[in-house]
Amino acid sequence: MKPKSKILIIAGSDSSGGAGIQADIKTVTSLGSYAMTAITAITSQNTTGVYSIKSVPENEISNQIEFTAKDIRPDAIKIGMLHSEDVIKSVLKSLDKIKVKKIILDPVMVAKGGAKLINDQSIKILKSHLIKKVSILTPNIPEAEILTKLKIKNLSDMIIASEKLIKLGAKNVLLKGGHLNNTTLQDVFLSENEIKIFKKKKINTKNTHGTGCTLSSAIATFYSCGKTLKKSCEMAINYVNYSIKTGPKFGKGHGPINHLCTININKKFK
Repeated sequence: MKPKSKILIIAGSDSSGGAGIQADIKTVTSLGSYAMTAITAITSQNTTGVYSIKSVPENEISNQIEFTAKDIRPDAIKIGMLHSEDVIKSVLKSLDKIKVKKIILDPVMVAKGGAKLINDQSIKILKSHLIKKVSILTPNIPEAEILTKLKIKNLSDMIIASEKLIKLGAKNVLLKGGHLNNTTLQDVFLSENEIKIFKKKKINTKNTHGTGCTLSSAIATFYSCGKTLKKSCEMAINYVNYSIKTGPKFGKGHGPINHLCTININKKFK
C-alpha cells in the first residue's frame, strides 16, 4: 500500500520508544500514512520515569519544520512536547510560514511518572498564542487543570473545563478522562456548537505509556485523510483502546501500548 497522507510531527523524543516522536511515527505508519518529524527535545527515559531532558536549539527546530515542509507538504501537523518559551515562539513562527491548516496540539506537560516537562512561562505563551492557532487541543485532566486552573473531579467538571478552554481560544477540545477513578472511561469532545461524550470500558492496566501522544497522532492521521474532527477523535480513541488491550507488557513501570495492532504482515521477504 502507499501512504494515504503526510503528517509532520513536532515533538520530543522518548528513548524507550513508548511515547513521544517514536510513538507518533509508529501510530502514523500503522494507520497508513507517512510520518515526518521535527524533534524538540531528546529525553533519556524508560517505563519507570524520565532521567534527563536535552533541548534541541530552537533554530534547528525551525529548520526541521520549514525545510521538511518545503519539500514534502504536510496534510496535517501534530504538536507534542514544547518545553520552553523560545521553542514555542520558534514553532509559532514556522507555522506562520508553512501555513498548514490542520493542526493537532497535545499539550504535553507532565510525564506518566509525574515529572514536569514544561515551565510556567511556556504554559503562559501556549495559552495566549498557540491554542488559538490549532484545530483541536487534546489535554488530559492534569494538563486541563494546569491550563484552566480548575480542579476536575468528575464528568461535569470536565465539561466546564472544556468550555473554559474554548473561551481561551481553542476551536475544538478533546479532554481525556483517563485520570478519573471510574470503571467507564469518558472523553469529552467540545466545539463551539457541539458536545460529544465518548465512553469506553476502562482497561485495568498500568501499561498506558504514550497513550496521549498516540491518540493525538491518530487524530491527525484520520483528520488528514478527510474525516471530520469528531469522527477522527472517535476512531483514534478506538485505536488507542485496542492498542492498550493488546499491549506487549514491556518494562518494569508504565509500559508501552501496542501500536502495531492494526498491522497484519502477509508479505514474505526472502
